[in-house]
Amino acid sequence: MKKIFNFCILALFLTIVTSCEKGFDELNKSKTSATEIDPAFILNNAVINSSVVTLIYEIGVVQQIISPNSGVLTGANFNQDNRATTDDNWQSYYRNVIRNTKDIIARTKDDPTRSNLMNMARILQAYSFMILTDSYGDIPYEEGGEGYSSQIFFPKYETQQTIYPKIIKELTEASAALSSSGRVETADILYGGDVAKWKKFGYSLLLRAGMRLSKVDPTQAQTAVKAAVAGGVITQNLENAFVRHDNNYKNPISNTLNSTEAANYYLTKPFVDALKTTNDPRLVSIAVRYKGATSGTAQVPAAGSTLAADQIGLPMGKDNITAGTSATADGLASFYEYSQVDRTRMAKLTAPMFMVTASQTDLLLAEARFRGWITDGTAAQYFADGIKANMDQMANFDTKTAVLPADRDVYIAANPLKAGTELDQINTQYWISSFLNGQEAFANFRRSGFPALAPNPFPGKEVAWINRLTYPNSEISVNTANLNAAISAQGPDKLDTKVWWNK
Repeated sequence: MKKIFNFCILALFLTIVTSCEKGFDELNKSKTSATEIDPAFILNNAVINSSVVTLIYEIGVVQQIISPNSGVLTGANFNQDNRATTDDNWQSYYRNVIRNTKDIIARTKDDPTRSNLMNMARILQAYSFMILTDSYGDIPYEEGGEGYSSQIFFPKYETQQTIYPKIIKELTEASAALSSSGRVETADILYGGDVAKWKKFGYSLLLRAGMRLSKVDPTQAQTAVKAAVAGGVITQNLENAFVRHDNNYKNPISNTLNSTEAANYYLTKPFVDALKTTNDPRLVSIAVRYKGATSGTAQVPAAGSTLAADQIGLPMGKDNITAGTSATADGLASFYEYSQVDRTRMAKLTAPMFMVTASQTDLLLAEARFRGWITDGTAAQYFADGIKANMDQMANFDTKTAVLPADRDVYIAANPLKAGTELDQINTQYWISSFLNGQEAFANFRRSGFPALAPNPFPGKEVAWINRLTYPNSEISVNTANLNAAISAQGPDKLDTKVWWNK
């Protein structure tokens, strides 16, 4: 009898436990938490993280902004390798942009209702891969960024020669596939889901990609350029592709210049002189000089002058000792008195970061027309339109950076496109219009060879010219075999090794 009683007690206990287990999972499920994120928000994350610009290399290579200080700031100022920063583009775009765009494509490829979103992601991904291959040369492409979605942790590298046709194919197909009859992705922070603007963004990138090949493959370059023009490119500032910033998502360059490095970066003499000698009204919008400053703490608003006549650029190749000597020769109290980009206006924390602009597109069209690759319009008109668009664009940084229409028109009339100097003029204007867009300024400078800048004269430089960025230490230590295969194909992993299209 006792055994029967114990068995009954055990059976009752098991029944109670089983009943509790049956409801346990449901009890612990949140009825309000999201179980899946809309891929449109993943796109926004990718867009925000596309705002990647560093001061240490690209902007210094093209001699626009430079630092006389070494240590963590060593880079283009001394033409020396600093692998603590040459990996910035690599880490930012693979981890924070391409990982996200590949995730979006995987989530939406079988959903026809999200076709527009998928093709937006393809365009942004192509933009990112173009920056990466322009920066480093041979890179992981098909397998790049697949660690998250496909667990490919040791991606194979592909040559830039094979990557560029794939980028061109992606931009061509994705731009054409965007449909005005498809779902409008209103959550999109780049264009608010405006398909027509996304198309122009994609075709403008196609134009850019085509022009990259102008020296190494003119036939493919012309084909891509003509396809881009036929599709429709950005020709108005309202269509510009740019990342918006606020007090939560701050402009990365501005965040640097408004904090620890406020007194460490200066406009260069080549850049300031190029604007001063042509009476370029953009200099007033860009620059400030803190007259009489003998230290960073003396760079106060009361000492600041934005007058063009007051601006003096820091000569290239100076360290914080020789910069002081140059300052004395220039009649300045110290090198802290050289001109800087104004961090209260053009480089304020909420300033936009431009990816593709009407000015850049017009100037590329001017070159394409000069080369005879397109037949519409004239090179001179595209050239003038490119200058006008960039001067009008200045108002997007701050109301105090706007160029007056009268000053703009006087400059354009005084600087027409002249026979025999077309490529120099067009690409020098591209250099100016790409100010603070370091990756693009660096790429187009290498492609075109203009403006004709003198080599960095720093006596301790490692290379005469910086032609690419060196691979990250993480790739050297982790993806060694694939990286070594890329180096064998491309050339030494050094700053002066040229990428494929840089002939």
